[in-house]
Amino acid sequence: MTAILAADVAGYSRLMGADEEGTYASLKGHRHDLIDKRIRKHRGHIIKTTGDGLLAEFASAVDAVRCAVEIQREMIERNAGVPAETRIEFRIGINIGDIIEDDGDIFGDGVNIAARLESIAARGGICISRQVLDQIEGKLKLQFRELGRQNLKNIARPIEVFAINLDGPTSKATRVLTNANLKQDIRYCKAADGVRLAFAKVGNGPPLMRTAHWLGHLEYDWELPIFRHFLLNLASSFSLVRFDARGNGLSDWDVGNISLESWVSDLKSVADAAGLDRFPILGLSQGCAVAIAFAVRYPERVSHLVLYGGFAAGIYKSPNVTAAAREQFDAMKTLMKLGWGANEPTFRQLFTASMMPEATKEQADAFNEAQRISASAECAVRYLEAVAEFDVRHLLPQVKAPTLVMHVRGDRRVPIASSREFAAAIPDARFVTLPGKNHILLEQDAAVPILLEEIRSFLGCAPP
Repeated sequence: MTAILAADVAGYSRLMGADEEGTYASLKGHRHDLIDKRIRKHRGHIIKTTGDGLLAEFASAVDAVRCAVEIQREMIERNAGVPAETRIEFRIGINIGDIIEDDGDIFGDGVNIAARLESIAARGGICISRQVLDQIEGKLKLQFRELGRQNLKNIARPIEVFAINLDGPTSKATRVLTNANLKQDIRYCKAADGVRLAFAKVGNGPPLMRTAHWLGHLEYDWELPIFRHFLLNLASSFSLVRFDARGNGLSDWDVGNISLESWVSDLKSVADAAGLDRFPILGLSQGCAVAIAFAVRYPERVSHLVLYGGFAAGIYKSPNVTAAAREQFDAMKTLMKLGWGANEPTFRQLFTASMMPEATKEQADAFNEAQRISASAECAVRYLEAVAEFDVRHLLPQVKAPTLVMHVRGDRRVPIASSREFAAAIPDARFVTLPGKNHILLEQDAAVPILLEEIRSFLGCAPP
């Protein structure tokens, strides 16, 4: 048994493409002045190096983690005056396991898991396995963030993963919430089939349940400049209850069933665990179909429906989708399997352009980070396939709750005609068009204050 540390540079291909000579010189300097010295200091041994990374072994998990923390904290200082687009930022994964030594190299599941943990770590972050946590807990004064059981590529069993908080006793998410005079309470409940679901409450106003959606993470959503502004505004007016979908975020990633039926059942499980009896639901994108199905099945529990950017039928069920569009969708699935969360920008640019074409570079990079953090490539593809099979058109006339439907006029991802279908078929639904092109609304979008005001007015909540 040994502790294995795997590290590489986030966005190395992009950095080399922009400045090959400068990137190489910078990486070489960090290796010589910092990384190699820290590994030796903590009794580690470098097994091998790659162009942008390395694999090292340590006698103990405590030594490996101390080394990683020192490296990452010093890299924060080294990058303080460096422009974001040229920074060298490492991702580190640490695991404990049996290894096989052969001609100076090491092999085995312990090594493979360390490499996979590194691949899902945040830029400048450290991910460790449960085995490592058990070895270091109580021995090092560090804070840890649970990332749940995750399916790692080519690893047969799900691995419990934890991120080391390098910011001290409080995470970035906690600081964001504290600055807004808010506190988030994260808890867990069991779905009907035993899947562990993470849910959270934040805010002190009347309740508002937000359906789970793709690319969700209860903690990181507050840190990344994508959803944060919208969530802060909602939490300032409501007691916002949200949860990570099965296969996403802090909920279990190792799940057998991903379907509309399971998502509707999960919504009930979370509502019960959160103590909600009758409440309004906010559905975003694919969450709209889940909200509609829930409202029809449990009409006594839904006071209002707010639907943004949604659709009644997935791409495999909609009669209005062309053969070319379906072919393009299948191609996107293939690209997702290969490029989900990768640092190579080709896939990211393609996917981001469909979700938020007017995003800033910072927001586009954060979206790429959200992909890696929120779900594995396998879960993301399964999620997309399940959404493609949605069809709740027959349920629309049965909705009894007052309903507000909103959609961005120039949405590149989901055409506005999809929401018009909602509004036309749901009795007495109100339809509001919003300016813009982004499917995922960003804080600079003119649609955001309009959407928030419409929600507050519709639910009878005064502005903060």
